[in-house]
Amino acid sequence: MQEIKCPKCGEVFQVDESGYAAIVKQVRDKEFEKEISTRETQFLAEKNSAVKLAQIEVEKQLNEKINQKDLQISELQAKISAETDAKKLAVTEISTEKDKEIEKLKAQINSCEKDMELAVNKVAGEKDKELAEKDKHIVKLSAQIETSEKENQLKEQALKDQYEEKLRFKDEEIAHYKDFKARLSTKMVGESLEQHCEIEFNRIRPTGFQNAYFEKDNDAKTGSKGDYIYKETDENGVEFISIMFEMKNEMDSTSTKKKNEDFFKELDKDRREKNCEYAVLVSLLEPDSEYYNSGIVDVSHKFPKMYVIRPQFFIPMITLLRNAALNSLKYRQELEIIKNQNIDISHFEENMNEFKEKFARNYELASKKFQTAIEEIDKTIDHLQKTKDALLSSENNLRLANNKAEDLSIKRLTRNNPTMTAMFAQLEDKSK
Repeated sequence: MQEIKCPKCGEVFQVDESGYAAIVKQVRDKEFEKEISTRETQFLAEKNSAVKLAQIEVEKQLNEKINQKDLQISELQAKISAETDAKKLAVTEISTEKDKEIEKLKAQINSCEKDMELAVNKVAGEKDKELAEKDKHIVKLSAQIETSEKENQLKEQALKDQYEEKLRFKDEEIAHYKDFKARLSTKMVGESLEQHCEIEFNRIRPTGFQNAYFEKDNDAKTGSKGDYIYKETDENGVEFISIMFEMKNEMDSTSTKKKNEDFFKELDKDRREKNCEYAVLVSLLEPDSEYYNSGIVDVSHKFPKMYVIRPQFFIPMITLLRNAALNSLKYRQELEIIKNQNIDISHFEENMNEFKEKFARNYELASKKFQTAIEEIDKTIDHLQKTKDALLSSENNLRLANNKAEDLSIKRLTRNNPTMTAMFAQLEDKSK
């Protein structure tokens, strides 16, 4: 059992190994779902933005073409108008010249009545010839104008047909682009889907995947193998994520169309045999399936930690799983620190209990020796007391002896001793 403190209420509660694993899974799944939701929103926004940009670009190009067409039509209309004005001017000039000639003829008729008929006939013949030539010229100009108008009409129709063809082509391109987006297709960089994924990963490897391992699975000892294995370690060399990849292209199948689900069981088997945490199927199968075209598809309800993606989600899938694993690694490290702290506390309690036991044993031994020392001291005190009493008794005897010595006199020495009395008497007499 382990103690965990709630960061909100501060309550301390105990959890067992299963509870601890459930907490770790809950934290990791929430972070993973949050990251997937964020990425999915971002991808949808990028998709809509790309479609809008493409539509705007196509509309811009079409507007430019239409403006050019209108400009060319305006130029043609200006040319037609100029030619019409030139035609009217030519007719006006001819009419003016004709009027001048008529006036001249009238003047000649008035001045020369005799030669009037001849002159008139001559002038009439010349004028008829000139008029015929003028009419021919007018007819020729009219024919040229009609030809020019027809050419302009043909050019205008050709331009209309050309722009309609371009519009139709653009519409087809837009439809193709929409279908391209709807299918979530991808442009292969290499000759196969495997090469495409390998090239795409090698492009981003120097940007933050220096400790990553991404190689083909060449180990077929167990009877089967995946396509690629991805593994990554932290700065201490501890592996924190591993993914088994399987790539399936529509061209890889036979005439019988395969489904993505046909490869789940084998992929899960390869993942378990190669000790990988996740399994990812990068597939172009079932291109019309809205389920698999919707983005990253989680099929963990059928096989644990398994996902199906289109090739354009290959790099985002690695990034999502890697970030989730890094967050999980951080939580695992923090829980490991807490676990080590709990272990240190238990070791401290064991050391303290061991110290208390040893201290109690040493105290008991020291207490016994102290008691023995007290008893010895008591014995010594008794012995010293006896010695003291003996010394006090000797002092009393010496005092009595001293008192007796002080009370000693010649009279007491000579008392009842006639000899000594006679000797002291003689000494006193001599001294006198």
